[in-house]
Amino acid sequence: MNISESHRKELLVAKSLLENPGLAVKITSFIGTPIEKGLALLPENWNKNIAKVTEKSLLKASDAAIFTMKDIPGEQSSNVWHKLGVAVSGGMGGFLGLAAIAVELPISTAIMLRSIADIARSEGELITTLETKMACLEVFALGGASDLDDSSESGYFAIRATLAKSVSEATEFMLKKRLTDEAAPILVKLITKIAEKFGVQVTQKAAAQAVPAIGAAGGAVINTLFIDHFQDMARGHFIVRKLERVYGHESVKIAYESLAQKGNR
Repeated sequence: MNISESHRKELLVAKSLLENPGLAVKITSFIGTPIEKGLALLPENWNKNIAKVTEKSLLKASDAAIFTMKDIPGEQSSNVWHKLGVAVSGGMGGFLGLAAIAVELPISTAIMLRSIADIARSEGELITTLETKMACLEVFALGGASDLDDSSESGYFAIRATLAKSVSEATEFMLKKRLTDEAAPILVKLITKIAEKFGVQVTQKAAAQAVPAIGAAGGAVINTLFIDHFQDMARGHFIVRKLERVYGHESVKIAYESLAQKGNR
């Protein structure tokens, strides 16, 4: 099925957002030094600990009252206010250093998830539905291309395919059991998969904050870049989902991949 020209342009915008490396490039530009230098300053046990911190942050955020927003599909998202909230928590992290990330990241993640839900609503999603809530969580796995992510499953539709079974299982189980303790292990399984990808972006953020003399002001800017990146991922993701509601998943995927092929010529 051919999509309309206006929808093709929307899909092109989504593709440019979703496939743009984004975060690492912006952070490198801000700190004025390759991000690899910041990575070398992270603790030796960083990778082991960050998995726990990201999972905990996502679980806390998904359990927070962020989905109490009213369903008004198409209402413009409030990106600036969410950026300000994340900037404040980033300033705290920048002032206190890496030791504060276990405290700061859950706060930032909850604010970002609310922003993602806000963007979803602006693209016509009913944010009270479980399907949309799962789609909001998926955004944290959409990090864009990165040298830090050595997985071959890094393309937008590849990541969605990787998460599809866990998303389906979590949605089906939670529809029957609601948000009970019995449903928790199913949600944890999904969040663990998402955290593997989200941890890459968190590591980039932490590497920048590890650079000497970043301070509170620098931490605020880095966190603003951090949320800006995921707002872009959310916008692209929910544009694609909006078009899928019109044309179906496979038709949009084919059109998306065709745009990618043209862009690589």
